[in-house]
Amino acid sequence: MDQDLVVGAQHGDEQAFERLTAADHPRLFRVAYGILRDRQLAEDATQEAFIDIWRTIRRLRDPAKFEAWSYRLLVRRCYAEAKRRDSKAFDETITSHDERNAPDDFAAVIDRDQLDRGFRRISLEHRTVIVLRCLLDLPMDEVAETLGVSPGTVGSRLSRALASLRAAIEADARPPTPVVARPEAVV
Repeated sequence: MDQDLVVGAQHGDEQAFERLTAADHPRLFRVAYGILRDRQLAEDATQEAFIDIWRTIRRLRDPAKFEAWSYRLLVRRCYAEAKRRDSKAFDETITSHDERNAPDDFAAVIDRDQLDRGFRRISLEHRTVIVLRCLLDLPMDEVAETLGVSPGTVGSRLSRALASLRAAIEADARPPTPVVARPEAVV
């Protein structure tokens, strides 16, 4: 992170903030999408987070902490976006843009689809802790700082989140139970 851009933005330099925004948009959007699992909601949350950043950047005491601070603002905006819209309505298909550079293998596509469906079924809080810890690979203390909780709480949330994700994936993998028709009673 270019701390000079942060300092410039803190002093009202709009060009510095514009450059900071351009550099940070992919990072913040990736986190928002990971949490919300909806492109439009993620874009809205990212834009709202940038507005919050602009409005409050002067209060940031340590420019070196900009990244963690911006994650905190983004997570709050993701939660607000999720509350605004019914989380059950999230249904976006995966596009090739979302795919990693995995081999074009049928099993890999199935695994990715199962993971995505399982991820959509867990709570917003669980998605958030998984994204921050596993996707961003943030240390536990940084995740704790971002979420405003203790590192122990992060550990327990992460454990529960991964168990929920595992259960959701396993539930999807089970074959449906056939419905047995009951014979009509003869009168």
